[in-house]
Amino acid sequence: MDLALMDWLNLVGRWIHLIVGIAWIGSSFYFVWQDNSLEPTADDPERKRLHGEIWMVHGGGFYHAKKYKVAPPGLPEHLHWFKWEAYSTWLSGMALLFVVYYLTGAAAMLPPGSALGWGGGVAVGLASLAGGWLAYDLMCRSPLGRDDRLLAVGVVVLVTVLTVVLTQVLAGRAAFLHVGATLGTIMVGNVFFVIIPNQRRMVAAMRKGEVPDPVWGLKGKQRSVHNTYFTLPVLFLMISNHYPALYGHPYSWALLLAIGAVGALVRHAFVLRHTGRMRPWMLPAAGAALVAVMVATAATRSLAPAPAVAETSAEADPLAPVALAIVEARCTACHAAAPTFEGFDAPPKGIVLETAADLRQWAGPVLQQAIHSDAMPLGNVTAMQPEERALLGRWLTGTEGAAAQ
Repeated sequence: MDLALMDWLNLVGRWIHLIVGIAWIGSSFYFVWQDNSLEPTADDPERKRLHGEIWMVHGGGFYHAKKYKVAPPGLPEHLHWFKWEAYSTWLSGMALLFVVYYLTGAAAMLPPGSALGWGGGVAVGLASLAGGWLAYDLMCRSPLGRDDRLLAVGVVVLVTVLTVVLTQVLAGRAAFLHVGATLGTIMVGNVFFVIIPNQRRMVAAMRKGEVPDPVWGLKGKQRSVHNTYFTLPVLFLMISNHYPALYGHPYSWALLLAIGAVGALVRHAFVLRHTGRMRPWMLPAAGAALVAVMVATAATRSLAPAPAVAETSAEADPLAPVALAIVEARCTACHAAAPTFEGFDAPPKGIVLETAADLRQWAGPVLQQAIHSDAMPLGNVTAMQPEERALLGRWLTGTEGAAAQ
């Protein structure tokens, strides 16, 4: 596919994903706050039916919201459903996965030397989404789902196994994004398969003049609580592709789990704050935990074995040595297995450019970032010359077919 078109699809897809994601997570934050901020109704004739109420002021107006324990005595003419925010976020996220990973070949999906191939990498990615949801849903529907604490332990185990497996099989960047996509799939699955259907059952019962079964609401509430604690870890994973020091770390799986746990702890503190039960030490404790992860990142990297650097073989193509010399002078300070550029302890986006084979593998991104645009080197800090870009582009274009194989 044309690189410029891919860039546009990436940009538009990310923009849409961000917009609808804000709408979904924003409504989640709002309703969790509202649910935990309700006050008992003292003199309302419906107080036996009400869980509580809250008065709000915003944007120059006053609002009065009530929550019923099960259902109101009658349905209003218009009932607003919160569902399209979730569906749109998942659909736009899936579109991004295809644009960024599934349509770009094995280089974006798999670590160097992987025997899976492009199709195998895509299969692993899609299987993680479907398998993660099925395993989670089965746990919730099993006897384990009757005990929220045991279920929480089961979910943590599931996420841990998923993280360890994906970081071993997929390239680091792709692994982080697929863990986040799996959590997002679980969240939207909760909305599509449990929360909305149960709400429809409640509405249908009321229209028949029946009292809705409270169990429908309780099951939906359980899944909604899970979604609440997934929000901040998923947001972290959405932006993790910008930080190769994390997804390129020898213990990337542990970093992912640790930072995700910090996000869940922060979300828990917010939830407790709405009810006045948050302790002053909670947010500082989360900050201290994050600092500990940062310190451990540097310490554990020094203990890990140094990555092997591929040897450069002699090339029949007379331009190959010239192209490699340009890349060595302008690019490999950052894009090396062990970067020497200050501030980088892992190659950006996991792209290593030390051999002709590396250049062939990453021909598409190099053409896009350094030849068809001047985006790289960043700020042209290594003073790459226009004639160097042109020569490197001619060589890459001549080998682009090999890179796609």
